[in-house]
Amino acid sequence: MTYTAPIEEQKFVLRHVAGIDRLAEAGFDVSADMADAIVEGVGAFAAGEFAPLNRVGDTVGARWSPDGVSMPDGFRDAYRAYVEGGWGTISAPGDFGGQDQPQVMAAVVLENLGAANMAFSLCPMLSAGAIEALKHHGTPEQQETWLPRLVTGEWTGTMNLTEPQAGSDVGALKTRADPVGDGTYRIKGQKIFITFGDHDLADNIVHLVLARLPDAPAGTRGISLFIVPKVRAEGTANDVRCVSIEHKLGIHASPTCVMAFGDNDDCIGELIGGENGGMRAMFTMMNNARLNVGLQGVSIAERATQAAVAYAMERVQSARAGAPGREAVAIIQHPDVRRMLLRMKALTQGARALAYYANAQADLASRGDAAAKARADLLTPLVKAWGTDVGCEVASLGVQVHGGMGFIEETGAAQHFRDIRIAPIYEGTNGIQAADLVGRKLGLEGGETLARLIADMRAEAESDHLLQLIETLDGVTKVMTNPQTPVDSRLAGSYPLLTMMAVAVAGWLMERQMKAADRLGAAGEGDPGFLAMKSTVAQFFMATIVPEAMGLKASALAGSTLLYANPDEAFAAA
Repeated sequence: MTYTAPIEEQKFVLRHVAGIDRLAEAGFDVSADMADAIVEGVGAFAAGEFAPLNRVGDTVGARWSPDGVSMPDGFRDAYRAYVEGGWGTISAPGDFGGQDQPQVMAAVVLENLGAANMAFSLCPMLSAGAIEALKHHGTPEQQETWLPRLVTGEWTGTMNLTEPQAGSDVGALKTRADPVGDGTYRIKGQKIFITFGDHDLADNIVHLVLARLPDAPAGTRGISLFIVPKVRAEGTANDVRCVSIEHKLGIHASPTCVMAFGDNDDCIGELIGGENGGMRAMFTMMNNARLNVGLQGVSIAERATQAAVAYAMERVQSARAGAPGREAVAIIQHPDVRRMLLRMKALTQGARALAYYANAQADLASRGDAAAKARADLLTPLVKAWGTDVGCEVASLGVQVHGGMGFIEETGAAQHFRDIRIAPIYEGTNGIQAADLVGRKLGLEGGETLARLIADMRAEAESDHLLQLIETLDGVTKVMTNPQTPVDSRLAGSYPLLTMMAVAVAGWLMERQMKAADRLGAAGEGDPGFLAMKSTVAQFFMATIVPEAMGLKASALAGSTLLYANPDEAFAAA
């Protein structure tokens, strides 16, 4: 199955949801024409260079040897084309070779790369996180040394956070950083689950590594961040080694590495972000990565939907119920298949709208808009969690539309399902995102961030279902933010609340698009077929997905009593 970038859809969302004109007014050197050129260019690039490697990436995958990790044939040439095309420079700082475009335009790039080849797209995605950390926390000298080649993609970057005994509990890490005496540090420890921790696509890999200084405070307060390159700035090899790669359910072309630092006591790093300032710097990387992982849900949902639609239009089976005659028809004519396809499109477009909107809010925040920054912070866990849940659901529906052939690897439907399943887990599990939402984000600015969002949605919404969901959401969040509500009860209801809130915001943005599509259609502007389908998809979202989210109220408010009604051992009982 080939990939075709959803160019008209992406342009439409950039205009009517992200607000390219508003970003230009905020000081970005961007216009609708420029945005269109980027969308068209990266769509063609992703389809032409990354997509043809998706199958070989899955079947051959990254390979480990004592000399390092090698990628399948074709990947190095495609990555070189990515670098030469400047696709990694879109939103990077102009002072270091970037184009200074809005972050939302880089999101379009990553969405297309991820849809074409999710495993491959993880390499530039991780580099983007390293660039963000250096941009916000690096010294001028560090930025001058590392950013130019990271920005172009000549070098790649990683995040090294997790350790075997720590998992998501970052405060339990044990990697050490001992001062050498010349301003550098000797790093010693092991990290696991390091995406693209080693490969043969670039000549250097810049690792950002969390470690503890001697006598550092316990827990997260005592964590620092270090720049630990595979090759030092002066050109000598550092004591950094990939000791193995994981054998995984999916994303086989993304080497998930176990990294050893300092086995020979000669791993040198430099501090970034100040002593014991690692968590602050880490969250700069993580917040960027969480938005981009949410986009992976959109990417796979788009690819799975395209594959399902193509199969449904080709596969002829059975007469349509209630139709005259008994002639077999393409399965796209059967009501349940049509329901699944429309649901796939509605979920994909809703998640895309939410992701683009959050990225645009982050762009406005970078220009000093405090309210936009707070809104971007509030929306980030929604993008990451709901976006990846959407990716999983849509990929599963894609298998279902294919029927028995969906369970056969050669159709590619199974690969989409396998590849996306990691997304709700890494960069902070979706349960952690929900806990973050109720534990921190609902209370931003004393609750004013949430109140402004609900007020904006309430003022603009017209659909009865959407208005009901907004009111339901308002009531549930009031319970969740009430100091009298036990912490266990808030956490027990956090996941359904997150889903409810994400659907409400996505529904608000889908209704906005429906109005724009209807307005343009009435004026005789734009592609009539695209606008008609956009309107139908938005109406389907309001009619089916929004009411489902209202049904989550009971789960969100159920409390934690039943969760702890039995001892731990009872869960293992036969």
